[in-house]
Order: sequence, then C-alpha cells, then structure tokens
Amino acid sequence: MQRDHRIDYIEFATQDPAQSRAFFQAVFGWQFQDYGPDYTAFDDGRLQGGFYRAAPVATDTAGAPLVVLYADQLQPVIDAILAAGGELLKPVFSFPGGSRFHFREPGGNALAVWSERDPAG
Repeated sequence: MQRDHRIDYIEFATQDPAQSRAFFQAVFGWQFQDYGPDYTAFDDGRLQGGFYRAAPVATDTAGAPLVVLYADQLQPVIDAILAAGGELLKPVFSFPGGSRFHFREPGGNALAVWSERDPAG
C-alpha cells in the first residue's frame, strides 16, 4: 500500500489519556503503547495515532473534523460504548448508503460509527 500523500497518523487531545486508552481498548480492541502519563499511542490494525493530555476544544458541530469508524453492526458498538462510559450524542440515523451514530468518549472526543447495514439489522 502506498503511503505517499495519505493520512498516516492522527492525534487526539484528551482530558485523560489513560481513560481514553481504556475506553478504546474495551470498545474497539485497539492496541496501545504508553509514553508517560500524558501520551499514549494506538494502533487500530489499519491506522496509528495517539492521545495527548489537553482539553479538547472543538467538536464536529463547531467545525472540527469528525473521525468516522466502521462497524458491521451498530447496536453492539452502542452497547459497548455506553458500558465503557461513553455518551451517545446522536442516535442512529440513515443516510444514502448506510446509517451511523455519533458518540463522545470519556476523554471528551466526539466520533461517529457507520455501517452499510440497516440499523434494525
């Protein structure tokens, strides 16, 4: 796979790197490497990035980029997000080609999850 001119790494501000790490490990199974109390790097199996200690200052509704994850089925992910301390920001809604929902993780970041499947299926 060619790396030139592609997104290679993404970093998120988080109020608590350890809390964000625990959330994304529990819900999505990401792997992490800590670099002190203020930074943890992740690998989701396809993309790498990190969480650094700082207050998130913007949301997608304020113009910040929205990171959208994929899931074959949405409801099990919603259940896992809520069980791990996340908050549902926008319930599942349909759009041409699929459906998605938005959530906030305990560190303060808003993300979305989409699926090609019907929300009932």
